[in-house]
Amino acid sequence: MSYLTYRAIFFKVILCLLFIHTSVASAKPQTIKVKSPDNSKVLLIHPEGEKGITFSLLYGKEEVVLPSTLTLKSKDIDFTSPFKVVNVVKEKVKNEWVNPIGERSTVTDHYTQVKIELQSKTSSLNLICRAYNEGVAFAYEIPQQNGLSFINIEDENITYRFKKDHQVWSTPKRESGKLTAQGEYQKIALSQLEVGCERPLLIEVDYDKKLVLAEAKLVDYARLSFQAGKKGAFEIVSSLDGRQEDIKQDKITGAVIEGESSNAPKVKGKLPLQSPWRVMMMAENYGELLENNFIIENLNDPCAIKDPSWVTPGKVLREGTLTNQGALASIDFVASHNMQYVHFDAGWYGNEMDNASDATTITLDPKRSKGPFDLEKICQYAKSKGIKVMLYVNRRALEKQLDDLLPLFSKWGVAGIKFGFVRVGDQEATAWMHEAIKKASEYKMIVDVHDEYRPTGFSRTYPNLLTQEGIRGDEETVPNQHTLITMFTRCLAGASDNTVCYYNKRVKTMGSNASQLAKTVCIYSPLQFLYWYDSAPLSPMKDDALWGNTKHIGNEPELEFFNNVPTVWDETKVLKAEIGKIGVIARRKGNNWFVGGINGMEPQVIALDFSFLNKKKEYTVKIYTDDDTMKTRTKVKIQQQKLTYDQILNLKIKPNNGFVLHITQDKLL
Repeated sequence: MSYLTYRAIFFKVILCLLFIHTSVASAKPQTIKVKSPDNSKVLLIHPEGEKGITFSLLYGKEEVVLPSTLTLKSKDIDFTSPFKVVNVVKEKVKNEWVNPIGERSTVTDHYTQVKIELQSKTSSLNLICRAYNEGVAFAYEIPQQNGLSFINIEDENITYRFKKDHQVWSTPKRESGKLTAQGEYQKIALSQLEVGCERPLLIEVDYDKKLVLAEAKLVDYARLSFQAGKKGAFEIVSSLDGRQEDIKQDKITGAVIEGESSNAPKVKGKLPLQSPWRVMMMAENYGELLENNFIIENLNDPCAIKDPSWVTPGKVLREGTLTNQGALASIDFVASHNMQYVHFDAGWYGNEMDNASDATTITLDPKRSKGPFDLEKICQYAKSKGIKVMLYVNRRALEKQLDDLLPLFSKWGVAGIKFGFVRVGDQEATAWMHEAIKKASEYKMIVDVHDEYRPTGFSRTYPNLLTQEGIRGDEETVPNQHTLITMFTRCLAGASDNTVCYYNKRVKTMGSNASQLAKTVCIYSPLQFLYWYDSAPLSPMKDDALWGNTKHIGNEPELEFFNNVPTVWDETKVLKAEIGKIGVIARRKGNNWFVGGINGMEPQVIALDFSFLNKKKEYTVKIYTDDDTMKTRTKVKIQQQKLTYDQILNLKIKPNNGFVLHITQDKLL
């Protein structure tokens, strides 16, 4: 189905929305309830108390979030006076939309919304609240008032209160030289949360109740982060990132190692101004959370690109020798292995960390390549093979040259850019990033944002943002155990560029080759980098010590799985999910199912239930597992058998191993 058809369906669905609007004069209600369509989640708003705006959250009959407070600080408008409700507007929306680059092709968008208009002696404020079956969310809107056209916000603080000192899955403390979005997760008590904890933040309320604090539609605002509240109280407090000046980044990791905090307001905006959405996802288990992570996308605007048919998801091979020989070898390899992109990494325009480097020129960094490297001819050859070209550009060049680079890259024949070492957190960095993605769409270029950026659903509005890092991926030599934490924390936010390794020696440290195959299913990314650190068979060997242990890609039989696996999906089901221990995910594209399983530190006998298959169809399944008796570099065994929906497949999986299945539909029974 074409993108134009998708768009036509989308607008047809929009016209069929069921809207129920009620506008009533307030009778000074003390509590306003916003219920999910299935009544399982209830957001209770208490807007008129002396302590300001408070809210609580019911999941089933349990109050999982105790009365909690929202506080805004501004020198322009005083939000501290008690509010009165002056109007309530209620709305019910039952919608669905088509996502051609998602984990599911059809997305349910079904919620109840209440807009509460508030007035105090000193200010006006609107609170917009939504309740979905997947969770709840609220945003505040500051209307025009007091003759002001603009507002400066010093901070926004939300104090979430809980009954107990729940366990949470936290990123590291935000401090000099530390990566947080790419940092290692730890399970700690919420009272131990350090400054700068990333979102989404997973909270273990009970064995059958999981709560996630998240953010959606962060486009032109300061980033939200979390820390522990008052000592002795079970509180999590959110705050906004402040502005930093004279930033210096580590040249290897990109972590901020130096920067001065500014006393400037954290947010500046034109009135009326709406905040990003503050989200509370809820589910009985980790798998249900992941299956329902589309709530983040639903809180963003529909696609703003008139005809996005040019947006091409796919698989990518990184080329790092920056030579004509390496480029042509890589193009030939991806063309013959059902891949879509070749990506040329740092060094093609000089030292990426040097502010003087000019990305409008081909000026090879001698530490990375001696050349020759004729990019325009390489792009022409790629086009003749049906392959697209991506370029890496560090944020230093992007920030000063973007408006020159986009038309130039388009002229060269470049189809996409990977943004490197981007600035994140403060409003200026956030606004620049999303404006750059919009500008890239005007030149029909896809974008991959690397390093500390985490998504909040902007890909729904601008699907040319295919993926982003903000993940502790294979570059960090991450063991399977940590990947199994990432799957049910970071991946709740959206696509994650994990940069999958295969032949590099770190694979044996991380897990196994079969578990590396499984990452292409388990970690969703519409733009999937494969064979990270590896080179096409006829490429020159990269021996400059910048990558380490570079290998040529072989011809092992299981590479057919990489050839066949898609990067976007029609349907997603989590079959097994125990954070840090085991994860099995099944995804469908057309009539084919792909199942990925990653195991942690303990051996497992996994009984796979295929009841999700069509009862009236027969299938063939190829099973790829680790087997030390195999006489290949990668030790992956392939078996094939017939399969029906009512069969159980028992797989014995060793610690740190994994498996994948490719299930193809054969015939009617």
